[in-house]
Amino acid sequence: MTAVYAAIESISGAPEIDSIAAACEVLGVCRSAYYAWLHGEPTSRERETERLAETIRVIFWRHKRRYGARRIAEELADSGIVCCPRRVAKMLKTQGLRAIQPRSFIPKTTAGWHALGYSPNLLLDTQDPTRVNELWVGDISYLPLRRGGFCYLATLMDRFSRDIVGWSVEASMTEALPLAALKQAIRSRQPKPGLVHHTDRGGQYASKQYRAVLARAGMKQSMNRPDNCYDNAFMESCFGTFKREMEMTDYETVESARTEVAEYIRYYRFDRKHSAIGYLTPVQFANHTMARS
Repeated sequence: MTAVYAAIESISGAPEIDSIAAACEVLGVCRSAYYAWLHGEPTSRERETERLAETIRVIFWRHKRRYGARRIAEELADSGIVCCPRRVAKMLKTQGLRAIQPRSFIPKTTAGWHALGYSPNLLLDTQDPTRVNELWVGDISYLPLRRGGFCYLATLMDRFSRDIVGWSVEASMTEALPLAALKQAIRSRQPKPGLVHHTDRGGQYASKQYRAVLARAGMKQSMNRPDNCYDNAFMESCFGTFKREMEMTDYETVESARTEVAEYIRYYRFDRKHSAIGYLTPVQFANHTMARS
């Protein structure tokens, strides 16, 4: 538009165009917009663009750099603002804002050799879940401590809704760690008998006490096949997301690790839009599907 406004200046003194008003009419430009440009004032479009840029900036930092262009575009749409991901990406770049980048996921597995016995992989003959509390997947991950060593995070996720139904952080990786997550999930969800509970082949999940709790809840235990890193890749991928978006560093204490994990899981469940469930949060998706059933 700058070239158009400059043209108005150049032709407004021509014999056949004797005024600014006439020049604006010839070129199809609003006189107020021309005078705003002349006096260095931003146009309404420029003001609108700046407001949009500010909104995008607020969303970006509210989510602590975890949202890229597509999720920001979805959040704008929730507020009634239509802006395609391409434009959001351009405005992020203009402002020097770069989201935390995803890393390539490489599934890993532990041998899990023990004498407690293994459960078969029930997922090989099971279709993807179609409702909540049909399939839970779980795993254990290491959290580094600043003074050396680790503490440990156990989680259970509802495979359908992607919601975290139970979790625990402890100083040691005994059966008490995943057992606390399991009991939390049962208390909060109260699933009906028949739910499939899938994990790797770790001894914590094969312990007598853990299996007794599963049996009392009427759950069917399922485990990875030997040396097959893809059988529980979904939960391992989720852990990768956790660690990347938490920008995990060494924790001062077990309690500080537990506090940060609690904060992130609340964010993951209630605030973070998930692409695989229609850019809803896990809690929104679970509530939406239960309301329809």
